[in-house]
Amino acid sequence: MKEKQDIRLHLLEKLKEQKEELRLKKSLLIKEKLFSQREFLDALTVMFYISKNGEVDTTRMIQETLKSGKRTVVPVTLVKEKKIIPSELKDYALELDLGPYGILQPKPEFVREIRPEEIDLVLVPGVAFDQKGNRLGRGGGYFDRFLRIFRAMGKPLLGLAFDFQMLEKLPVLDHDIPVTRVITA
Repeated sequence: MKEKQDIRLHLLEKLKEQKEELRLKKSLLIKEKLFSQREFLDALTVMFYISKNGEVDTTRMIQETLKSGKRTVVPVTLVKEKKIIPSELKDYALELDLGPYGILQPKPEFVREIRPEEIDLVLVPGVAFDQKGNRLGRGGGYFDRFLRIFRAMGKPLLGLAFDFQMLEKLPVLDHDIPVTRVITA
């Protein structure tokens, strides 16, 4: 656990230090790569995470996906239950508000929970990933618990990360859920 925490702290600092202009430029490259992936092209319903604190910016990705007509889903964090529920998003500007941990999520009146089996592709945040798709999150375990459902259904889980977030090998625990692949820039 200490090794995971050390890696987490180091990479969170690197995310903070990255210049905003470079973060947006690399995020745009990742968006272009993502939008050309077979999993994305074939998906009718895509679940995005909403980025924060230096992560790969998903704002444009979500807005363009909404315009494209694909069904777009984002997480709603339920802190008491320690879980995430998927909610369909229809209007990025209107429906979102600051939620737990300072992350945007649908306002209560716009939560439209959908069943996991309706989601074709899940885009996954991470502080770090390794060559085998293992991921290191922020430490709350919300995404690992949530992703277990999709792993069991064999749905593609794509991580989005900057090159410096890719490590050779991460320490892994039994409850950690790896992604199918990571898209980087």
